[in-house]
Amino acid sequence: MKKFILAFAAAVLSAGMMSAQDLASATETYNNGAEQFQAGDKVAALDLFKKALTMGEACGDEGAELVANCKNTIPALTLSIGKDLVKDKEYDAAIEKIAEAETVAKEYENDEVIADAAELLPQVYQAAGSNAIREKAMDKAVEYLQKSLELDPTNGTGAMYLGQALNALGKVEEAKAAFQTAMANGQEANAKKQLGNIVLKEAQAALKAGKNADVVSMIAKADEEGLISNAAAYQLAASASQKLNKIGDAIKYFEKFIEADPKNKNVGAIAYTVGALYQGQNNKAKALEFYKKAVAAGYADAQKMVDALNK
Repeated sequence: MKKFILAFAAAVLSAGMMSAQDLASATETYNNGAEQFQAGDKVAALDLFKKALTMGEACGDEGAELVANCKNTIPALTLSIGKDLVKDKEYDAAIEKIAEAETVAKEYENDEVIADAAELLPQVYQAAGSNAIREKAMDKAVEYLQKSLELDPTNGTGAMYLGQALNALGKVEEAKAAFQTAMANGQEANAKKQLGNIVLKEAQAALKAGKNADVVSMIAKADEEGLISNAAAYQLAASASQKLNKIGDAIKYFEKFIEADPKNKNVGAIAYTVGALYQGQNNKAKALEFYKKAVAAGYADAQKMVDALNK
């Protein structure tokens, strides 16, 4: 029995010496990681901190402080590497690294890194999407931007980019929905302009197809919603109204065109047309008013009409 006790004591002493050696080795590894970080090699530093963590955990209670330091350092350093990748526009690698930082931060209960990563990820997806648009990779842009909005549904700028990419792919209804999201989240002016451009394009196609009633209907709806950003839309509605023999509507939309873009090169001709439409309705005063506007805009034939109505 005495021999057994002595042997057990020797074993405990040996284990203590091993633990001390292991802790010293773990500490040295941690310090090497710190040196690599100071030298600017974050990737090497992170690898060493991870090794130090594993070594520290093997030391039990004696390695608790080292383990705590590693768990505090690793998530923040992982996130920092992700940020560097963003600066280098290596977006896929950045997304992977930031997601890794968030996962590790949750494991180690690092609330600060969790919050930073959660805020940064949708921004990086947006940057990746914007870059894909510049590179004309619209399918990839949609993928990135949809992920950005999934993570942050209030990202108005991301929704604007998504609408542009979808519209470029011919997915018009989805683009409209994206622009509506953008409009509701701080991008009202830009989104309205994009929606107005879509309406104009659709109205042009409808007019070409002879769908005059549809042209007037879609322009009227867009006008009511404040989406008309190009006076040409009013001219389309006016032309369609004329073809439908709705002279009152034609006059209304021609007048809206002049009001929206008074310096347009076609104002003279349009003002002359309005004057003629009013004259056809026996409204001499309004006819004279618009013939004079046509004269002021440099439309030569209008002066003859002014002279004729003044007799």
